[in-house]
Amino acid sequence: MKDKIVLITGSTDGIGKQTALELARLGATVLLHGRNAERGQKALAEVRKVTGSESLDYFAADLSSLKQVRALAAQVREKYDRLHVLVNNAGVYMQERRLTEDGLETTFAVNHLAHFLLTHLLLDLLKKSAPARIVNVSSGLHHSARVDLDDLQGEKRFSGFSAYCLSKLGNILFTYELAERLAGTGVTVNALHPGGIATKLLRAASGSSGASLEEGAATPVYLASAPEVENVTGEYFVRKRAAPSSPLTHDVKLRREFWAISERLAGIKT
Repeated sequence: MKDKIVLITGSTDGIGKQTALELARLGATVLLHGRNAERGQKALAEVRKVTGSESLDYFAADLSSLKQVRALAAQVREKYDRLHVLVNNAGVYMQERRLTEDGLETTFAVNHLAHFLLTHLLLDLLKKSAPARIVNVSSGLHHSARVDLDDLQGEKRFSGFSAYCLSKLGNILFTYELAERLAGTGVTVNALHPGGIATKLLRAASGSSGASLEEGAATPVYLASAPEVENVTGEYFVRKRAAPSSPLTHDVKLRREFWAISERLAGIKT
């Protein structure tokens, strides 16, 4: 990973920080991201201490704000003229329905829409840096998702579990559609299930503990760095192997409708 620049969202703790540690060990220049600047600097210092790497940077942004997502992309573009890997890892689990400053349901906004927008804003940088990779951290819980395109914001009915499952389905719908659109550009995009890992998110969702952070980071690190998947795109991985995703993810009409709604909500046109 020497001479490779990697941006990892939500990398001040949990799977994201472990992914940052391991990619820094492999020689990558790692750009960490988190919403809390103090925690971000602590994470940066920890990764530097553990890996000995000086090729590290940190960007603060609250992904529940589309304005801050745009600012994050602008800051990365201003400071770096290349980006070889984007790991869309940040995620939240909300027990109650809360709206963002943009009037969006928070789980949908952070877990799906922020990454949809951020990826689009950094696409030209990724294409310029090809071969490049986009890695979307989804969840096996996408299999439990139900989709009502007229109720993506949970206005009719809401449960934290259903909103989370929907957002993780969104990650894969986005992955498959984007992979098709990026054919021939040298930029690949894959999604993954990291496993039930001991993170704040798992505790918030279920109150249970889980597997190690090393296990959780194994597949993101693999998709970001392994030579054997350099040309693999449009796949869903579990334990470093391509795996079947929900039948809904292969519904081309749904994929494109979900994309169009995401474009409208994010205020972009592709």
